[in-house]
Amino acid sequence: MIKRGNGTCIATGAAIPLSYTKAQWCAGGMGFDLLAVVAEGNRSRQYCEAQPADLQACRAAEKLAADKAGNWKPAGRLPPMGKGLGFTVQAYGIEEWWQLFTDRQLVALTTFSDLLGEVREQVLDDAKAAGLADDGVRLRYGGTGAVAYADAVVTYLAMVIDRCADYWSNISIWHKSREIISHTFGRQVVTMVWDYAEANPFSSSSGNWLGQLEWVCRAVERFPAIGDAEVEQQNAQTRTRNTARNTGEVIVSTDPPYYDNIGYADISDFFYVWLRRNLADIWPDECSTLLTPKASEMIADKSRHGGKHEAREYFEGKMAEFMDEVASAQHYAVPATIYYAYKATESSEEGEVVSTGWDTFLQAVIDAGLQVTATWPLRTEAPVRLRSLGSNALASSVVLACRPRLASAPLATRSEFISALRAELPPAIRVLQSGNIAPVDLPQSTIGPGIKVFSGYAKVVEADGRQMPVSDALALINEVLDDVLHGEESELDPDTRFALTWYAQHGFEPGQFGEADSIARAKNTSVEGVSRAGVGETSGGKFRLYPRSELEKDWDPASDSRLTAWEALQHLAARLDRSETQAAALLRRLGGVGDRARQLAYLLHKIASDKRWAEEALAYNSIISAWPTLGTLPPLTEELFD
Repeated sequence: MIKRGNGTCIATGAAIPLSYTKAQWCAGGMGFDLLAVVAEGNRSRQYCEAQPADLQACRAAEKLAADKAGNWKPAGRLPPMGKGLGFTVQAYGIEEWWQLFTDRQLVALTTFSDLLGEVREQVLDDAKAAGLADDGVRLRYGGTGAVAYADAVVTYLAMVIDRCADYWSNISIWHKSREIISHTFGRQVVTMVWDYAEANPFSSSSGNWLGQLEWVCRAVERFPAIGDAEVEQQNAQTRTRNTARNTGEVIVSTDPPYYDNIGYADISDFFYVWLRRNLADIWPDECSTLLTPKASEMIADKSRHGGKHEAREYFEGKMAEFMDEVASAQHYAVPATIYYAYKATESSEEGEVVSTGWDTFLQAVIDAGLQVTATWPLRTEAPVRLRSLGSNALASSVVLACRPRLASAPLATRSEFISALRAELPPAIRVLQSGNIAPVDLPQSTIGPGIKVFSGYAKVVEADGRQMPVSDALALINEVLDDVLHGEESELDPDTRFALTWYAQHGFEPGQFGEADSIARAKNTSVEGVSRAGVGETSGGKFRLYPRSELEKDWDPASDSRLTAWEALQHLAARLDRSETQAAALLRRLGGVGDRARQLAYLLHKIASDKRWAEEALAYNSIISAWPTLGTLPPLTEELFD
């Protein structure tokens, strides 16, 4: 049995170290075997032990793969070991792209690819029969006749095959709770997995061919249907400069690279090796290289630039150059819109610090002479993506609307900037909360209105005359956010204020009664009163808060003689963990107390995040994320409280 690469011998129970596992993989001493078959049941999946016929079908694929004409496999090597952001499979001897697929998966993908030529001929005949011009002009040359139409259909079908590759690899896992195949890139990484799921291309179940075809069709149907456009694959900085030179102005809407977070070009090769095989005739220029270009990619990859410091310098320089081009070429009547989804803070040895990605990106925006005039948090990430399930992953992106800063923009001292922040940030935070921004997204969403204040000045001057850098401004924005959240504590009932303080110090663990008594007096309550409220209990000279696992399942707020926001939130979280329907029924029962519980969730998420209590942070984040749904669910046929 393998867990995180470390194994346990099923015969003796002896530990098998990760180093041995890797060495065996690299030496060719490891392989794959079929463990189970997932079948469609009546509104559920049936998990069946693999039978001899199932094993025989797997073995037959090996011969089919060997018999395929030319033994074609997706060529190209993965980044060398230790290089490429998010790559770890090379440690197990997986060095080429074809090794990420089983023989059966390769047979399916190459078979569908081989059929594209026949499909193109059929589409071409049908297009001519339908009356499209037989002008022989290919799509890449701007054709609009039958030949171009056939090129377009094959292009879309090649994208379907790429989607299939994403689901038909040997690092696609089975999602246990949703009982579906999770695609390879649930996260933007290529890492080893120890049990994977193979889709049946011809089924009506998870990962099948028709499902990927329908997905691409839905995307095509939603394309803008009016007007013409010219699309070119170029370096963004060069394109901006050349367009401005020809027309005078451009309109920029961009989602820039996220520092050292994702190795886009390296990951793209997973899809490119299939596109090159299937589209080299239709798009020869775009498919002219064996793998995607990487040398000029604007990411901070230390393996390409000789170290962490050199990678940062490269990224900062390229980002500054691009933002300079945007500032000089942007159309005066339309703001540049820049999307960014990156956590506001990152971990260091000193604790949570301002994110290098945000720091570098925003410094380039401001140094280019751009002012942030408006910001919007947009929900851009699917809640079912692999990274977000069971985690506190971001769900939102921040969109910054930028215009050139006015020449008359004033200077400001540090104290003037802080005063402006304290005046403008609290109402902006309340607007974000009223829009149901999840607690995990609140810090980065607050960056928008905060940096809007900062970028409105020509510069902010420190006491010693230095110009305040963006990193210091972001730290101050985070401080004001903390002050706003903690200031909301005064609006809560005394028992909840006590529980909030106790939670920050002890969580749900017991502590000395004397300490609890001192905190209770400071919050204008008593330990006895807190206990009567059902928030916690005293035993053996110690006090503790009740964990959610011990709460009464049939608790009714209407019969509670000392109702608190703390109880309301904890019971909501417990019931949401059981079902949305139960949580929705309780929320209706709470009335206005529910609003206080929601307010408390933001405070508790901040504490749990700072303490690195992942499960606790997730519980409060889930409450806020589910809030709109809870408010719209229909009442139960029989209310839980009747």
